[in-house]
Amino acid sequence: MGLSTHVLDTMHGCPAAGMSVSLYTTQSAQPQLIRTWVLNTDGRSDGPLLDSPQLQVGTYRLVFGVKDYFAAKGVALPEPNFLNQVTIDFGVANVSQHYHVPLLVSPWSYSTYRGS
Repeated sequence: MGLSTHVLDTMHGCPAAGMSVSLYTTQSAQPQLIRTWVLNTDGRSDGPLLDSPQLQVGTYRLVFGVKDYFAAKGVALPEPNFLNQVTIDFGVANVSQHYHVPLLVSPWSYSTYRGS
């Protein structure tokens, strides 16, 4: 149970190793940073973003450092680039379930869904 993510780089066909991800709670008017990670070689954090005891009913935000990731991979990006950060706001309604928020991303597009 808890919260996890997995990022796949659809431009290169690989996990987005080295991408930064920040998690916020958005329960109040000002989002509160919980933690920032750098994704491992599999495009995942080394543990859950939040484990079951930490995960609460409410709203959250994940912010993925897309521009910095692709720039570090040597991708020639226009200035200004199309995607800087991808922000996903989502809700947790049942803490007894696992919430997985995957991201498929290129410098020009992204998609997400509630995974398992």
